[in-house]
Amino acid sequence: MKFLKRSTFAFSALALMAAPAVAWEPTKPVEIVVAAGAGGASDQMARMMQAAIQKNSLMKQPMVVSLKGGASGAEALIYMKSSAGDPHKVLIAYSLIYMLPLSAKIPFNWRELTPVSVIALDQFVLWDNTTLPHKSVKEFIAAARSANPPFKMGGTGSKREDHVLTVFLEKRTGAKFAYLPYKSGGEAATQLVGNHTQSNVNNPSENLEVWRAGQVRALCVFDKERIQYKTKVTDTLSWNDIPTCKDEGVDVQYLMLRAMFLPGKVAPDQTAFYVELFRKLTQTSEYKDYMEKQALKPVFLTGRDMLKFLEEDDTLNKSLMTEAGFVAN
Repeated sequence: MKFLKRSTFAFSALALMAAPAVAWEPTKPVEIVVAAGAGGASDQMARMMQAAIQKNSLMKQPMVVSLKGGASGAEALIYMKSSAGDPHKVLIAYSLIYMLPLSAKIPFNWRELTPVSVIALDQFVLWDNTTLPHKSVKEFIAAARSANPPFKMGGTGSKREDHVLTVFLEKRTGAKFAYLPYKSGGEAATQLVGNHTQSNVNNPSENLEVWRAGQVRALCVFDKERIQYKTKVTDTLSWNDIPTCKDEGVDVQYLMLRAMFLPGKVAPDQTAFYVELFRKLTQTSEYKDYMEKQALKPVFLTGRDMLKFLEEDDTLNKSLMTEAGFVAN
């Protein structure tokens, strides 16, 4: 009997030693933090992710969308910074992580968080109203140069991507615009449709429905290459039919990251869980359909590749913000 007990104990010990270590996974609902209000592009992406993860059973615990757009998004950044060590919060980030600390001097640096993955890139488009006579970038810029008072350019927020693009459009063309900041790209689209502005620099998804309805005109995309999707969106045009601004004689390019971050001071196995989670997400039909519907560039970067991208993107955004005069003293 004693021999049997010792053998049983030895077998159990060997079994434990041979068994693989249990990988970390969330033990309670995961909060996906959005640094913007309801209905915006980040909120839409967060809800797509929430639905795709649940539908495809990618995680046992549910994911809950948490909107923290207060103080132009600073609420979300400070919230994540103050959540160090908590692996049940994940931020869906965009260029706000570079721009807001520069323009508003908030005590935040993206390096205080834990990078997980870049999951998409946003392109931006120059739009005007279809009731206006200028049907090309050349005609639009010529009209803007001679306009008195200046053309009104709508955009989301102040000293952010849309505002920076407007400043560099001025620098490259000599045209002057009266930039009007709105709370969202949807509001900027509404103002353009109502002829309260002459143009805006929304990303594709924010003007999608009014473009499909024939109310706005896509003049050019601020990238070195066209948007890849060739399925018709309007009766006659696909995203791929929009020329690049560079090809139209206006060399202004800008891409905005869509990236996932955990708070700082989380464990490597916790980070690894989310890397794999978002890798699986990018392989779902929901993600692929969303990329095409919203005309986003699909991409997946993690580890050293992501860090290299972030450092270069940070440098570029700081340079643009400085040249635009948007860095607070």
